[in-house]
Amino acid sequence: MARGNFRVMDSDMHVLEPTDLWEKYIDPAFRDRAPRGIGEQRIEIEGRDLVGVNVAARPAYFQDERRQRVYGDHQALEWNAEAQLLGMDREGIDLAVLFPTRALFTHSVDGIDVAFADAIGRAYDDWLYDFCQFAPDRLFGVAHVSPHDVDLAVAQTRRGVEKLGFKGIFLRSQIANERNWYDPCYDPLWAECERLNVPVAFHGAANPPFTSAAAKVGDHFDRLMLINTVAHSMPAMLAAIAFTAGGILERFPGLRVAFLEGDCSWLPWLLWRLDEKYEWLGAVDAPELRQVPSEYFKRQCFVSVDCDEEPAKYLVDAGFEDNVVFSTDYPHNDSKFPHAVDAFMRMDLPESVREKWLWDNCARLYAIDPGL
Repeated sequence: MARGNFRVMDSDMHVLEPTDLWEKYIDPAFRDRAPRGIGEQRIEIEGRDLVGVNVAARPAYFQDERRQRVYGDHQALEWNAEAQLLGMDREGIDLAVLFPTRALFTHSVDGIDVAFADAIGRAYDDWLYDFCQFAPDRLFGVAHVSPHDVDLAVAQTRRGVEKLGFKGIFLRSQIANERNWYDPCYDPLWAECERLNVPVAFHGAANPPFTSAAAKVGDHFDRLMLINTVAHSMPAMLAAIAFTAGGILERFPGLRVAFLEGDCSWLPWLLWRLDEKYEWLGAVDAPELRQVPSEYFKRQCFVSVDCDEEPAKYLVDAGFEDNVVFSTDYPHNDSKFPHAVDAFMRMDLPESVREKWLWDNCARLYAIDPGL
């Protein structure tokens, strides 16, 4: 199914979970509290709507004419695995690593009971495993790991990789419970991912309401256009700073980390500025680092490119061509589906870079056999 001379791997393709996923899959001890899907993409827990924008007041956001035209046959299939492959075939995607839609909002809810949070993640993982079995040679999962209890997170990571065959774990870019990612309490989780040879994939969400105030950069705004401009990219930047300059990658040199759905064009500027501050203050504030932050990123990190992100070409000059992966963001409203790959092909990039961003880097990130 290669596009011309290129194979395509989607590093961050989304599923649309059924409304009754948790009612069917959650541990029976938590069934009376199971998260409940609302409409196509919203979700609530114990009466709390977890989507951070008032989508009820924006029906066009989910039901506009374009969405019905583009995704009508997918909706008719109720977004099942057959619909997923239909989307991949229409777009020209050979393999896809799958991330949630509703479950992005069940993640990192501050104040949640840790056992309940773990049960939510396990239920999603069990459902996703079944979903991927429809085409296990093309659909790959990442585990929903709650960061609230690190011991439970380690166990869920091990379960997702060793039992379910998932290719990594995902966390929300926004920090949980006011603890930054370089807090040593998280070290057992990073160590387990390093041991299992799977990446930590950070993924943002549009300013969910029940998360750490320190993480909600979108709180400056009350309009979705403004919130979405910052709510994915800026938390990704903060997480990248924590991992490179916060010492995590120094402690775990075999750990791979991805920052997804936040674009990538900010990377050269951010790492340039971070290196500059390290040169000034590193001896005092980061004495454990043995190289500049940008070198850690080049060695261990990845960032996703939007399909028509023209400024991304500057990452090549900055030396980050081995750190970028492609994604379509299917089936969300801002996706360019079914023309995302076509849009990417129109970008001003050398063919060798296109090959890396469409396939090679993604295969390396997720340790997927490049021969598949």
